[in-house]
Amino acid sequence: MNINANMTNQAESESAQTTPYQKRTLFASTVGYALDGLDMMILGVCFSLIATTFNLTKPDLGTLTSVTLLGAVLGGILFGVLADKFGRVRVFSWTILIFSLFTGLCAISPNYESFLIFRFVSGLGLGGEFGIGMTLVSESWPKHKRSRATSIVALGFQVGIILAALTVNFIGEVHGWRWAFAMGVLPALFVAWTRKGLKEPEIWQNLKDQNKNKIAIGKLFKSPRITATTIGLTIACAVQNFGFYGLMVWMPNMIATELKLPFKNTMFWTISTTIGMSLGILIFGWLCDKFGRRPSYIIFLLISAISIWFYFHQTDMLVLILFGSVIGFFVNGMMGGYGALLAEHYTTDARSSAENIIFNVGRGIAGVSQVLIAYLATVYSISYALALLSGAYLLSAIAFIFLIPETKGKALE
Repeated sequence: MNINANMTNQAESESAQTTPYQKRTLFASTVGYALDGLDMMILGVCFSLIATTFNLTKPDLGTLTSVTLLGAVLGGILFGVLADKFGRVRVFSWTILIFSLFTGLCAISPNYESFLIFRFVSGLGLGGEFGIGMTLVSESWPKHKRSRATSIVALGFQVGIILAALTVNFIGEVHGWRWAFAMGVLPALFVAWTRKGLKEPEIWQNLKDQNKNKIAIGKLFKSPRITATTIGLTIACAVQNFGFYGLMVWMPNMIATELKLPFKNTMFWTISTTIGMSLGILIFGWLCDKFGRRPSYIIFLLISAISIWFYFHQTDMLVLILFGSVIGFFVNGMMGGYGALLAEHYTTDARSSAENIIFNVGRGIAGVSQVLIAYLATVYSISYALALLSGAYLLSAIAFIFLIPETKGKALE
């Protein structure tokens, strides 16, 4: 009994030590997702500037977001499967290279149509990056720290949002939105470091050594129980993305158009909301590791549903800025759990596919929803359209209650 207890304590002590490799995977994946956030949110923050250049309507702007997210869906499926087959690190580098180069090309778009094409291709890379980075960290970190580790990766996106706001306000407003998009090409330089400094996770390398790194997308639906889980997780990811992009893409536009406030005020709102999101992500990751995935999600979803309804009936700028942090805390804090949550339901040969496909199909559904928001914003108002997001969070809570099992403490297979 004493020998077994000592062995258990020793194993837990060793697993508590963070290895240099774990730190490198965490850093690379976090920076990669930050670059993803920078790329995606430059579009949202530049909406009003782009609309002026190309004389666009609200539905046109909604289509821009939808096309980018459609590319993300296809890229998520393609690169997720490729990462299971050829390795996480190699395909991770490809995705960053694609979205950075085509974001740079947006800067020289002569018209709306070419801008749409460039956004679609950059979306391919954006869709591939998320799931591969999350898989890399999930497969490298111990189970009792997994959710906290992936929450740090999710935090990278918030850094990207702040970088996007600063880029647009200090470069875009002075030199034009094209220069802001030109900055998006810089992440391509990160690819060289990624390829040089990282190796594949041991769990995937063992799979490759046994020649079992096959395309295994069918494992997302291999049984009724797994199929129900896949559907539930897709609903949750769709709601997460619907709420996030609805908030971050349309709120700055509402401030500038409906409330008739100076464009620079969007920066203050963005920073306030992003601070709340960042705190929410870190705390949510800890809650998931401490109390479990399902209870943490259900509580945050119910609070989000209630708070969103009241928030989007406010018109005072100071109230919007201050309570933006509260909204961000609950609405996007849940991103701190998705990397671990998705990884734990699927085996190594299908893990990257599952991470990318489920999250990005959710992102695609959210993209289509942006057209709905644009329509409602045109017929009624942006604030009216965004208030309806509260119902989506109730739907996600139901999915967690009936379709998604608990996976806290589960060892990856």
